[in-house]
Amino acid sequence: MKIREIRAFELNLKPAPFGDSKAVSTRPRWQDTAEIANPMSRYPKYKPLRSLWTPGWGGVGCLVTAEDGTWGLGMSRYGKPVIEIINGHFAPRLEGENCMATEKIWDMMFRLASPYSTPGLASYAISAVDLALWDLKGKLLKKPVYELLGGPARDRQVCYATGFDTDWHMELGFKATKVPCPYGAADGLAGLEKDEELVAKTRELVGPSVDVMLDCWMAFDVEFTIRLVERLRPYGLRWLEDCLIPEDLDSFVEMRRRVPWQNMAGGEHWYTPLPFSFAASRRLLEVFQPDIEWVGGVTALVKICHIAEAAGISVIPHGGMETAYGQHVSFAMPSTPWGEYILRTPPGVPLQEAPNLPGVPVPNDGFLVPNNAPGFGLEVDLAWLEERAM
Repeated sequence: MKIREIRAFELNLKPAPFGDSKAVSTRPRWQDTAEIANPMSRYPKYKPLRSLWTPGWGGVGCLVTAEDGTWGLGMSRYGKPVIEIINGHFAPRLEGENCMATEKIWDMMFRLASPYSTPGLASYAISAVDLALWDLKGKLLKKPVYELLGGPARDRQVCYATGFDTDWHMELGFKATKVPCPYGAADGLAGLEKDEELVAKTRELVGPSVDVMLDCWMAFDVEFTIRLVERLRPYGLRWLEDCLIPEDLDSFVEMRRRVPWQNMAGGEHWYTPLPFSFAASRRLLEVFQPDIEWVGGVTALVKICHIAEAAGISVIPHGGMETAYGQHVSFAMPSTPWGEYILRTPPGVPLQEAPNLPGVPVPNDGFLVPNNAPGFGLEVDLAWLEERAM
């Protein structure tokens, strides 16, 4: 079966708050009010919220349609630039290829993008096409994607929750929680003290039997990382995450040399399997966190899982339990012991009542099982997509 058409378009999936839920929130969403340390924190104008400086490009949808009319849906982000890479460059060269040849097509996209660098925006484009191809493959074979990847690696996926609402995480039944870091290198000694205060309060709230992690989102340098790690040693953090600017691999080497005893996680903003291979060969991290919609799709994430497994490293994809894509790959790979669920609705609104993409399950008591319908199990049709296309 050959590819008849590849088409990318801007996709707006922002639903009305809480859909038809009658649940009443007890406080606002943490994303709307909380300051989170970030790479731009050194510039006061942009320090308070990420939304002040991140691009306003919309979401990306990608349809890959086979000769018989069957189609698969992939998604990514960063709107028009990514859409142009797909429609203007990839599509004319991939249409007519065998739609089952996911390895070949991924390799073609990787090489097609080499003149303007495969990492970055091109990786988002590769992800959208690859995810659509896997969704199409599952539909043609009438199997869920996790079956195509070898079948379930476990009966259900353990999930941890991310956000500042730790009490709500515990009420929902999660057994591990990750808090975003409010302060980074730009905040100096005062930032170290306030970050320690946050971690101490979180540990006191959850007790000794719940894992706690800290997400530092590229806001640290090596010095700040070392000083904070020393302060946080008494609180038994499972890991510190994304401390450094992702391209600065020499600093990852130095960080590992200076704090060999602290588990480190990262890779959310690494693109393609290549930096993960570098990190695995030097054991720079204990946990890899690629995002399936950014790193290169299913094909790239499976390669990363195999690299990690050979090195004894865990893979816990960034936001992996929020999307059907991450759910299916995590469920099938032995090297993915946990899944991340980033709570984007406020306390008081049950996860089952929050707006979700049709066909995508949510964690229940800290566990999740993917939809077993063909492909990724997304319960959307072309009319539904047309309503949300920009």
